[in-house]
Amino acid sequence: MADKKVIVRISAEKCKGCMLCIKACPQGALKVAGKVNKRGQQYVIMAVPEKCTGCGLCFIMCPDCAIEIESNSA
Repeated sequence: MADKKVIVRISAEKCKGCMLCIKACPQGALKVAGKVNKRGQQYVIMAVPEKCTGCGLCFIMCPDCAIEIESNSA
């Protein structure tokens, strides 16, 4: 049986820094980058990818469609 890998991509340029995804993540895998995007907004990054279970709560909570989740079988 193959392991399932999850890749979470967060678009720094689409992110407005509302932090709803950080609050929604039960694993604490996301954090603020400490930088700003071209619009002057702080953005979120996947800080600890090994903690991510691929639950999709960050994707659901993002009002700006800045998060994509891709799952592949390894």
